[in-house]
Formats: sequence, C-alpha cells, structure tokens
Amino acid sequence: MSILELLNDTSTIPTSYTSTPSDELYRRAVAARNKLGERVYILGHHYQKDEVIQFADATGDSLQLSQIAAAQTADTIIFCGVHFMAETADILTAPHQNVILPDLRAGCSMADMATITQTERAWDNLQELFGDTILPLTYVNSTAAIKSFVGKHGGATVTSSNAHHMVKWAFSQKQRLLFLPDQHLGRNTAADLGIPLEHMAIWDPIRNQLEANCAHEDVQVILWKGHCSVHMNFLPKHITHLRATEPDRRILVHPECTHEVVTASDDNGSTSYIIERIKNAPSGSKWAIGTEMNLVNRLISENPHLDIVSLNPFMCPCLTMNRIDLPHLTWTLEELVNGTVINPIRVDEETARYSKLALQRMWDN
Repeated sequence: MSILELLNDTSTIPTSYTSTPSDELYRRAVAARNKLGERVYILGHHYQKDEVIQFADATGDSLQLSQIAAAQTADTIIFCGVHFMAETADILTAPHQNVILPDLRAGCSMADMATITQTERAWDNLQELFGDTILPLTYVNSTAAIKSFVGKHGGATVTSSNAHHMVKWAFSQKQRLLFLPDQHLGRNTAADLGIPLEHMAIWDPIRNQLEANCAHEDVQVILWKGHCSVHMNFLPKHITHLRATEPDRRILVHPECTHEVVTASDDNGSTSYIIERIKNAPSGSKWAIGTEMNLVNRLISENPHLDIVSLNPFMCPCLTMNRIDLPHLTWTLEELVNGTVINPIRVDEETARYSKLALQRMWDN
C-alpha cells in the first residue's frame, strides 16, 4: 500500500488533541503509557522533539531503532520517526506485532525522491547502457519498495556509518554501482575511497537520463539525483564565515551534506558519530554542527561545558519528522488503551522478504 493509500485509509487526529494544553496532554500520555505497560514499546529517533523523546524507551538512528524493535516482545511498537523507518521496523518484527507511526504525514523527502516506478525504469535504461556491470546499493533512508528492488538485484542497504565498507563490497561484486537515493552520501563516500568525481555520473529520474562528464565506459558510480532537504541547507558560505570570524571553532557535519561542505569541514560522520564525537570533546571546545536542529539543540543542552552552535544559524528542524508531536503520541496511546490500533504500518510479504535480503547482505558483509 502506498503512502497516499495509507493516508486515505486512516483516521486523522481529533481536533480536541491539538487544542489541549501540553501539560494536560503530558499527564494523559503518562497515564495511558502506565496502563499499557509492557504491551507497548516506544522508539524515538534522534531528530524528534523533546516532548516526544521524553517518552521513548529507546532513542537512536533509524536502523538502530528497527533492530531494537526486532528484539522486543511488546505487542505494539510505536515508532516516533518517519514512514520508511516504521516500514523497516515492520519488516524486522514478528508478524503478530503492530508497528505504529503516530502521524502518517511523517515522511522523508529524500526517500520519496526514488519511487519504485522510477527505479525500475532507470534500471532498464542503465542495463542497456552498461550491461550486467552494475550493483545497486540503497541508503537505509529509502522506502521498503526500493530496499526490496535492491535485494532482488543482488545489492544491499547501507548506513552512513558503514557506507565506506559497503561501497568497497559493491566493487568486489561488480564493475559499477548505482547508489540510491542520496547522491551526496554516495559522492562523499566514493570520493573518500579515491574514485574521481569525474567518474561519477548522476541519474536524473525526472528527465530519465544519465548526466556524465566522462565517457560511459569510465563511469564507476551512478548517483541517484536525490538529497536530504535538511542537510542541503548547510552551505560553503557558512563555513567561510566561521573560518573568518571563529577559526578556533571546529566544524562537524553529516555526510548527507554536499561534497563542498564536507570537504571544507574539519570532520564528518553519521548521527551516531556526531553524538559520540561531541560526548568525548574536551571541555571548553567550540563546535559548529551541520545536522538536524532538534539534535543540535539537544547536544547544546546536554553539553553545557561545550560551546556548540548550528553551522547554519537560521536552521530549522526536519519538518516531516516534527509531525510526530505530543498530541499525536497521546492520541496513539489513548487509542491503544481503548483497544484501537491507529496508523499501523504493514509491508507486504514479498517486499519484506527481499528488503530483509538487502539488509542481511549488509549485516553479512
């Protein structure tokens, strides 16, 4: 079922929840959570609001939380994140368990930049151009349909933590790779491994064409023309300004940022890497962080001994991630108390099987 079909097939939050004061919602959420006990387990992604994170039984990045979900015995997993994350949790949990996304509007613009129709069409065209020389890899920030496609075609998923290792693995399998759906993580990873930028081509799914600055036989990496709308807001000019005004402030960014931003920064890494790097930073050190604002604000509040700012001073949180809020969480919990499962995420059996295969190849390698 597509996200559009899901939205048409689900209840929307009653207005009484959105008009209720936060302190009352908090009390009601606590009461409902206590009634449900071990029947419910709540996951909170690092980018979630504090009003949601405070209820999380576990926090982490997307794949980490899905793996945690798979280890739970609770009847219901409430995933406070976005749609593709809840899909992965449903793939990895037992058939009798429910995975709930409190607001189905919580999507991911990056994941939506690669549809299964576009990907199948691109694959056919790329096979005509390059023959059987391409292995597909997909960032875990992709839909179940894309994970399944990659699984069917011998590929694997990657995370921002293991992308270097998985790209090396891909080249041990085939001459070329197709990297979906984030061109920037793919470009930054391949460049780190010594692949020249001019040997990387871009597949434009809208124009249905390959954009290359070299002969086709020299193409090694085909990057899907997708990106994270949040990390695209960190620009080289932000780094230039800081270098001129605060040369002692270290710049740490996520590899979903552009290649220009990543190469101009002092360091880059996954969300988990950023958290760990700040956790171990010397007292009094100064940092500018290029990632989602809820996480940056949390790092600021949790590390008063450090001087932390956002690399982009006008940055806002991930808007789709922030659709999960206290009203939606309270509504979800109270409906469960009443015996109603709202907004369940279900991945069909075939899609789940091949998605799991793509994930398993990543874990095996």
